[in-house]
Amino acid sequence: MKKKTNTAGPEEGTERAVKRRRFGLSRRERRERFSTSFYMLPSVCGVLTFFILPFFVVIYYSLIDDTSTGVFVGLSNYEALFRNSAFKMALKNTGLFSLTAVPLVVILSLALAVLLDANVPYKSTFRTIFLSPMIVPAASVILIWQVLFDFNGVVNSVTALFGADPVEWFKSDYGYLVVVLLFLWKNIGYNMIMFMSALSAIPKDIIEVAMLDGAGPVRRFFTIKLRYLSSTISFVTIMSLINSFKVFREVYLLTGDYPFETMYTLQHFMNNTFAHLEYQKLSSAAMVLCLIMIVIIGLLLFIDDRAGRGLDE
Repeated sequence: MKKKTNTAGPEEGTERAVKRRRFGLSRRERRERFSTSFYMLPSVCGVLTFFILPFFVVIYYSLIDDTSTGVFVGLSNYEALFRNSAFKMALKNTGLFSLTAVPLVVILSLALAVLLDANVPYKSTFRTIFLSPMIVPAASVILIWQVLFDFNGVVNSVTALFGADPVEWFKSDYGYLVVVLLFLWKNIGYNMIMFMSALSAIPKDIIEVAMLDGAGPVRRFFTIKLRYLSSTISFVTIMSLINSFKVFREVYLLTGDYPFETMYTLQHFMNNTFAHLEYQKLSSAAMVLCLIMIVIIGLLLFIDDRAGRGLDE
């Protein structure tokens, strides 16, 4: 009795795969997907409850006149928001701070990572020093900066030795510089570790070939290393941008609800509107901040995608 041989060619196999995709998954694949979805259900419920639903509630609050009446007013809350002088000042200060502090922390942390990657002496000691701000509690950080920059603090005492007049650091335009220094001191260590990890992942053979071709350290950095670091630079920039909006905690502990004008940020504005139960103004400000973040992060991801596409080519 002759055995039947499978004479199905590649075309029949392709047709079978097309039919399988058309008529759905197999029973085993459906069972696996169902079990995976079952284990993901608690996480999905948590995200819906604590992130998605509150986000839509904020959108709803920004489009009504009051939570008690719920009358739809369209974009009237946004128009009133942009006529508010406190909001415009807070938006300006937050944008100026992010435009200053974020590029500085990315460039300085990248420079330190490149320096420590060059096998300098006491590399582990320097790493520990730069990472130490991450383990210091916020209350201790505020105490240190108050001791340094108080009117009778260490900085004014040192500058007085050279004949300089004391400065009200927290009650003048210099307060902006204090906040920038605080942000750099707190975030530069984490970013440096991220860059050092990315530098160690660059293929060594490419670096060696470039060295054999006579490429110097500067040329190797800008033509090879910088292109491999594009994804890490985008990630560090996004994280630094998010952290720049979190500097409110330190500024609040240093100066309170209503700091000097140059230190008044969007978080101060939203915190004060929440304290006065002005939910419509608060929700509108939160949505404006959300849209700004979406645009900036989308632009950074687009740039990263273009840089990575050029690297693949």
